[in-house]
Amino acid sequence: MIASIQGRIVSKHADHAIIVVGGVGFKVFAPFSTLERLTDDQGFLHTQLIVREDSLTLYGFATTAERDFFNLLININGVGPKIALAILSTLSLDNLRSAVLSERHEILTRVPGIGKKTAQKIALELKDKIPSGLDIAPGDIFDDLNTDVVDALVALGYSIVEAQSAVQALPKDAPKDIEARIRLALQFF
Repeated sequence: MIASIQGRIVSKHADHAIIVVGGVGFKVFAPFSTLERLTDDQGFLHTQLIVREDSLTLYGFATTAERDFFNLLININGVGPKIALAILSTLSLDNLRSAVLSERHEILTRVPGIGKKTAQKIALELKDKIPSGLDIAPGDIFDDLNTDVVDALVALGYSIVEAQSAVQALPKDAPKDIEARIRLALQFF
């Protein structure tokens, strides 16, 4: 198994990067958040190699926690590497944990390709498998007000990840008025 890769980033695309190590270019699929962190010089990723009958596919992650969640997700029946990558590209680890622990399945349906039944199945299977030390108390990250703010930001053209980051950056004493929260979230950008 290839546990990690370090090399020069030759190009970055929407879902993968090409990393050259010793003259060999590796196509490494990664979540959006991981790809954003890569610079043009050197890059280091924790990896997971998926071996199929007709392919060898390398997936890269900024942290071992992301890689561990990826492995948990692909072990759920009906969730393959592409869906797992879409989940990690759409939701941060904290948001994913919060959604699972607070049983807010509708948050998972925001991921392209995941319907209500799949979201419920993922939440049910992950609830008991979140590694010890990673458990967090379900927070107010996705209360109804913040969900409305995220929806508004997405409607304005921001990605779900960007919208969630802006909501998480809101001060704890932010007003409860949705319009004021949206204005504050827009200042994040």
